[in-house]
Amino acid sequence: MTKLTKDFYLRDDVVQISKDLLGKYLFTKIDGKITAGIITETEAYEGITDKASHAYNNRRTKRTEVMFAEGGISYVYLCYGIHHLFNVVTNVKNVPHAVLIRAVKPAEGNEMILLRRNADKMHSRISAGPGTVSQALGIRTEHSGLNLGGNKIWIEDKGIKVPKENIIAGPRIGVDYAEEDALLPYRFVINL
Repeated sequence: MTKLTKDFYLRDDVVQISKDLLGKYLFTKIDGKITAGIITETEAYEGITDKASHAYNNRRTKRTEVMFAEGGISYVYLCYGIHHLFNVVTNVKNVPHAVLIRAVKPAEGNEMILLRRNADKMHSRISAGPGTVSQALGIRTEHSGLNLGGNKIWIEDKGIKVPKENIIAGPRIGVDYAEEDALLPYRFVINL
């Protein structure tokens, strides 16, 4: 087991970290059940200067305060009152960068993933959206602020090398309110 170290998260280039997370394994141990998926889609959020970020313009609320912590922790928020969305907080304390994990390919604990997703067989959309990632892996808002070096949610490098030419970049999804920042090519996808 090779958990990502604190140094990985504390770097200052959230866009690069977003690309570097592709091919890594996102693990959870919730209610004693281990599940994991290979990260296949991410979105970078550049904090104070990024109109799409919850922390844009130094916005500090009870919900966003976790984004201002030192990198290497989780930021989980509720979207539309339904979907729990999992983000990785990056950079140093008081620089609120984060990476949204948009999709994973199931890798471990598939029976539990199927149960959580109320499905009877694996299919291509089982964890192909940020809400379904959290549902499949059992992540909820109560898991916001967890140390990603701990034993509840963590990310491992299992040696998958993703060539730059295999990473598809495009604009983020669902952030039209962010004006010109909505068009930034900060969403990254790989096909595994």
